[in-house]
Amino acid sequence: MKFQVFRDGKALSRFPLKGAYLFGADGIAIRKAQIKFKNGFIECSKPNLETAGLTLLWSVDGFGDIVLPTTCLPERSRPYTLNVELARAKLMQIVNKREDWSFFGDVEPFKECSRSAREMFIKSIHNLNDPEQASKLADEALEKAMACSDMLAVKQAELLYEVRRRKHGFGRGCFGCKVDPKRINNSDYVDRVLELFGSITVPVNWAQVESVRGGYDFTQLDACIELFGKKRLAICAGPVLCFSKQYLPTWLFKSKVSFEQILEAAYQFTATLVARYSQAVGVWSVLGGLNAFNHFGFGFEQILELTRAVSMAVKQAGSRAIKVIEISNPWGEYYSETPHTIPPLVYLDMVTQGGINFDAFGLQVHFSKDNKNVHIRDMMQISSVLDFFGIVGKPLYITEVEVPGAVSKSTEDGLEEGSFFQWDQTRQARWIEQFYKIALSKPFVEAVTYGSLVDHQKGQMAATGLLNTKFEPKSSFQQLKKMRSNIFGR
Repeated sequence: MKFQVFRDGKALSRFPLKGAYLFGADGIAIRKAQIKFKNGFIECSKPNLETAGLTLLWSVDGFGDIVLPTTCLPERSRPYTLNVELARAKLMQIVNKREDWSFFGDVEPFKECSRSAREMFIKSIHNLNDPEQASKLADEALEKAMACSDMLAVKQAELLYEVRRRKHGFGRGCFGCKVDPKRINNSDYVDRVLELFGSITVPVNWAQVESVRGGYDFTQLDACIELFGKKRLAICAGPVLCFSKQYLPTWLFKSKVSFEQILEAAYQFTATLVARYSQAVGVWSVLGGLNAFNHFGFGFEQILELTRAVSMAVKQAGSRAIKVIEISNPWGEYYSETPHTIPPLVYLDMVTQGGINFDAFGLQVHFSKDNKNVHIRDMMQISSVLDFFGIVGKPLYITEVEVPGAVSKSTEDGLEEGSFFQWDQTRQARWIEQFYKIALSKPFVEAVTYGSLVDHQKGQMAATGLLNTKFEPKSSFQQLKKMRSNIFGR
């Protein structure tokens, strides 16, 4: 397939391909696909002749840089006009989601916006023989369709969110925060946690806790769990195991270890940790993102065996806590180029059908790093991916979410991270409010945990915290506090 790219009605001779991958009719990223920009065209090749769609980072006036897909298209010698195909896909998604949600009411000003987007797109189709004109009309259609898309997703969420609120459908821990054990001696930090959140997540790093095999250092975890236990917050902990390199003890790498040895070590660590805190922790995140983070290159059967074994370790350690299995990167971009990974929905199905004893799924959603796996998605895409979990029959915990509150210095030249306008405190607060309402409008979503309470200066994401470095509340903190007060009356 080939796509010609236009900007303001002019064909581009240069175009930075960011976040680009091909996907099949099942929505799964295609491996061994080649995508390049050459001689004014995006050229896509893949190892099969099936229809496929292209996803990439695209700039939309009024929205910034957003990851958008085309529809699945057949191969042909004549190039497609990318602008037209992106608009077509967004309009199709709006129609499909209205049907999925049975949301057919004429929401003003959605009605006028939707009509205008359709009319503009039809004009672009009529001008396909003049690709410059067709692209300009398609750009206008996409801009209006994006506005319709967000409007529809947020409005639908607000209605269901309000119904759930009136029926007292939220637990006290539905607003959670991942805490930093190194900050718990700071009273200002602790006070801010208590001011807003009903639950906290204590992070676990196997590499730090068991730096020497069989030698455990629980100092930080002990202090953290004891403090917030006394404050009567609901305590989550984990992920207990994450098979990304930075979470794995160095002694696992000193010699070639077999899968059986890794399994035994993981089981022993899990059992020891859970037994120690079985009376204090109410939710254990057992495994974190094994679909995307698989340093040892486990095969399908090994992943299932590992998942089954560590879930059993939690149970046999005497814990009655909820056992959560986390999925990372829910759109599965990583699968196109990262070996030894599994598409997120395939992993979800594997775990569900694999006879594994667990209680809920967790979902990690990070946005805006200079990494195509976490580029910005619009609200309808977010709502749509959450809907997949509704048919599984298991509760869902958003175990970690965060977005920036400022423009990263390394990405001010654009098309690097997905800008969603220009990130600032106001934009961050608006995005967080919409995300929380969409997530909590789903009756199967138990809680949303924010990933960083305080702004941090390290890393590629700028000012992601709800507090600044002086522990002063940002607009996003105040917005969540308002939402919590609206739910619980305080």
